[in-house]
Amino acid sequence: MLYLDHNATSPLLPAARAAWLEAGEDFPGNPSSPHRLGARAEGALEQARQKLAALLGCSPLDVVWTGGATEACNTVLHHAATAASGGGDSAAVVWVSAIEHPAVRESARHFFRDHVRLIPVDAQGIVDLGWLKDNLTRTRPALVAIMAANNETGVLQPWSKAHDLCAASDVPFFCDATQWCGRLPASGLGGCDFVAGSAHKFGGPRGVGFLRCPAGSPLHPLVHGGKQQDGRRAGTENVAGVVAMLAALEWCEGQLAAGADAARRAARDRFERALREAMPGAAINGAAAPRLWNTVSVVMPDAADCRQRWVVKLDKAGFAVSTGSACSSGSEAPSHVLTAMGLGAAEASRALRFSGGWLTPDSAWGDLLQALVRIQSTLATPDAT
Repeated sequence: MLYLDHNATSPLLPAARAAWLEAGEDFPGNPSSPHRLGARAEGALEQARQKLAALLGCSPLDVVWTGGATEACNTVLHHAATAASGGGDSAAVVWVSAIEHPAVRESARHFFRDHVRLIPVDAQGIVDLGWLKDNLTRTRPALVAIMAANNETGVLQPWSKAHDLCAASDVPFFCDATQWCGRLPASGLGGCDFVAGSAHKFGGPRGVGFLRCPAGSPLHPLVHGGKQQDGRRAGTENVAGVVAMLAALEWCEGQLAAGADAARRAARDRFERALREAMPGAAINGAAAPRLWNTVSVVMPDAADCRQRWVVKLDKAGFAVSTGSACSSGSEAPSHVLTAMGLGAAEASRALRFSGGWLTPDSAWGDLLQALVRIQSTLATPDAT
């Protein structure tokens, strides 16, 4: 089975697996316990916190361990809404980009109800900084949330420039870097007020992630209980998971430092060119925008069958792919990301997403192309199975 759904989850990297097993043996104690085994576990967390802070470019005190990016995103939106209501602003508004992951969109709707304003994107799926700049001159939202890289199209967002605009207006800025981390350098992300990340997107274990938040300011916690992590997130920390997450992230950063992403981007680009030649009606979403090197979002030709049937047939052919966000799986509604980019429901219903990883062989793209061409020929025959 050729796995091309890394944007949903990336298989555990060997470096992360080794670190996870070793940490499970070496740090059996509760980090909050007063004995030596507890202190050793706490020391492992602190070392990981320092490593992540160095990669992000922030203070180790800014790092909070979470159960994943969804928890981190909910924490940020919960904090922003609580801080606004505590300050007497019951009508506070949050601005989120129209292409945000459901972890941000749905938590914004939950905590801010109908006080959510969507920041538009252009036809390539890039956030409209002109809209942001213009509106910041007239009003001050409780929070601005713009992701670093889109999970469906791979399109990179101008998060650094957006942060600068927000900082100039004294507006808190939240960047969901879940798809960025491990695929592009994390350096600079620590300058944002809030940053979310998840280990399983870059080859770490599931069920662990992080939140970067300013240590010098109070954080209204989402999870209540004990006083772990200075009261910012209750619950016993996942020591082995955190250690494995950092092992995976450091390995990925090493690949980036060595320039290994260039060859993978070239293989992806060759696939896109060949796909458009083999299927003239196919269209790459965000083709003219800077994108993650591992991601291809394509609208299949008019003659092609629905995307669900494509996924099933590709699965039978030995390829694991998706139609978009795994968190929207099963939804009959068209992708909110593609809709925000101006695609109609019919076009969005023919969209497929292919996403590779660091260990995906270049040959996988050529094999995928052959399978797509072969399957298209069967779809053209009404009685084909």
